[in-house]
Amino acid sequence: MTYLVVTIGYILILAGIIIYKSRSVKSEEDFVVAGRNVPVYLLVGTLVTTWIGSGSLFGTAGLTFQVGFSELWFSLGAWIGILAVYFIAARVRRISQYTLTDILEKRYSPIARLLGTITIIVAYLIIAGYQFKGGGRFLSILTEGSISVEQGTLITFLIIISFTALAGMVSIVSIDIFNGIIMITAIILAVPFAINGFGGWDNVVNTINEVSPNHLSITEGHDPMWYVGIMLPTLILLLSESSVYQKFSSAKDAKSAKKAVMGMFIGVVGIEFLMCLLAVVGFAIYAHDPRFFMPDGTINAPMSEEIILRIGFEKLPSFVGSLLFAGGAAIILSTGNTFLMVTSTNFSRDIMEKYYIKNPSEKTKLIIQRSAIVILGFIAYLIMTQFEEILSMAFISYTMIGAALAPPLLATFFWKRVTKQGGVASILSGMLSVVAIEIFTRSTGENPMDLGWFSFIYDSKMIAIPALITSILALVIVSLLTKPTPKEIVDPFFEKD
Repeated sequence: MTYLVVTIGYILILAGIIIYKSRSVKSEEDFVVAGRNVPVYLLVGTLVTTWIGSGSLFGTAGLTFQVGFSELWFSLGAWIGILAVYFIAARVRRISQYTLTDILEKRYSPIARLLGTITIIVAYLIIAGYQFKGGGRFLSILTEGSISVEQGTLITFLIIISFTALAGMVSIVSIDIFNGIIMITAIILAVPFAINGFGGWDNVVNTINEVSPNHLSITEGHDPMWYVGIMLPTLILLLSESSVYQKFSSAKDAKSAKKAVMGMFIGVVGIEFLMCLLAVVGFAIYAHDPRFFMPDGTINAPMSEEIILRIGFEKLPSFVGSLLFAGGAAIILSTGNTFLMVTSTNFSRDIMEKYYIKNPSEKTKLIIQRSAIVILGFIAYLIMTQFEEILSMAFISYTMIGAALAPPLLATFFWKRVTKQGGVASILSGMLSVVAIEIFTRSTGENPMDLGWFSFIYDSKMIAIPALITSILALVIVSLLTKPTPKEIVDPFFEKD
């Protein structure tokens, strides 16, 4: 009952803040980029909670349960990506566009914008969908099965689309500072209580060494290709994360955007390391629990994704566990809000307003955006039903965005020779390669063809390697074979910060 009261109470507080803030939304700029007036501390909070979502709470935690500390290679990709983003954050804010696709159009062409929009919509709907799935598991654990996973998923879907449609970016940045504080506090408290509850760190180490010693190493148990493949999806996603760029545009100025990136780096590194540590401790705690293992001894992947919440509900004192659940609710709601917000923004601005509804009034723009949130949220809900694991959804969506958008986006700021044809070719090849590989692996099912060295594409964790290679080759080759872009288009992207 304590867990339920704390979690519901926290959600009601967030709802009150959102309802209050929704009164200030008067224009599309208020709704999409919060009036471009977000201070650094709020921007840091919303950037951290953008990245730490159900993918971290469930997918990354499940990966840690399966492979141990070597999961940190997956997180390392994001950490490197954040540092790289630091060097372009001010430029993004100075250009002052609404979305990442605005940048693609300004540097390349309307076709690049449209292809980028389609990529973002498809991939981000997958991400939004696994927030619903994560919420379903969350509510099922919280109510001890009184609410089924399916019912919980539907409830989460309804709450997220309601929160997002009400106040847009204003609601997101307003509640994320509270979400960030709750999340950090909960995870900091959970780790020592979990270790102490199991008899101390030595007992954790001894138990893991008996079952799977490689879980305590970050460099053993995998071939070199695995480490590359596991790191690439988060790296290329972070470099092309549309919601992050949209939030840069919400900053008061370019200097604030750069400061927020460093705050994001510190917050994300700290939280992800502690979540990894907690999941490793969870492997020791549940090493002999049949719920987490299949009859043949292999790990039950879907169940492993619940490890952090299971620890919070079953192994921690109620005051710590309930705080962890409030933090979990914060993670799911904030990330779901953000990705629906970005997807609906791209759909309404890049498709509806550009091709169908010319020169709409501010009122009409808000109606379009809010309607898009509801419609796209429903589509995300349908997509979610096609997957069992959150982790597999994360790898596919991360790679689709990263392979299609990271190379042409970075080229806009670091390679003057890139052309509009090269940018378009890169986006198209990155997106289609992911789709083609996914169709191919699903069609071959449990009897994959013998592809020799290239058989790694059957592993969803490796999908980023062929997709990124295809995208980069298209970008470079086509750009070198086509006429250079006029100087007046290129120069704004290379002005000093």
